Amino acid sequence: MVCDRCKRVVAEELQKLGYTVHQVNLGEAEVSANEGNPDLEQIREMLESNGFELLDDRKTQLIEKVKLAVIELVREAGESDLHINTSDYIAEKLDLDYNYVSSLFSASEGITIEKYLILQRIELVKELLVYDELSLKEIAYKLGYSSVAHLSNQFKKVTGLTPSHFKKIKSDKRKTLDKVQE
Repeated sequence: MVCDRCKRVVAEELQKLGYTVHQVNLGEAEVSANEGNPDLEQIREMLESNGFELLDDRKTQLIEKVKLAVIELVREAGESDLHINTSDYIAEKLDLDYNYVSSLFSASEGITIEKYLILQRIELVKELLVYDELSLKEIAYKLGYSSVAHLSNQFKKVTGLTPSHFKKIKSDKRKTLDKVQE
């Protein structure tokens, strides 16, 4: 779950199944069954029918927490002009050693956290280009790029397009946050 709408859908669907929903956050939900224990298979089916998945092992949950932390980091940097060290942020956010988290993420996802961060940043660049409120120079600064050239090169490497060309075509080039690495 990566947005408020996603959280609302999950909460509503869990309530329809008869569960008391205590809270729904990005990537997790706290519920109790009105009778007995929650039926995980029923919850899994409901989540899958809505485009989500049930993460029931610790490593998968940790990977999801890393993804959410990266998304938060990119969004916070994009909104505050604050440039934060990725490894420090993730280690602090998850209260785990970054080398351990990084190794686990790479083994599980087939890409590094740094590559995932770049993909997320490029998605935010796309969004900002579509909104057309900031210049490319302002976007580069806001997202912590050393220069417009660095942003443009990275954008082209990921998308195959220059930012200015992307801005011209705009259509169907953005992905939902949960589909970024696909």
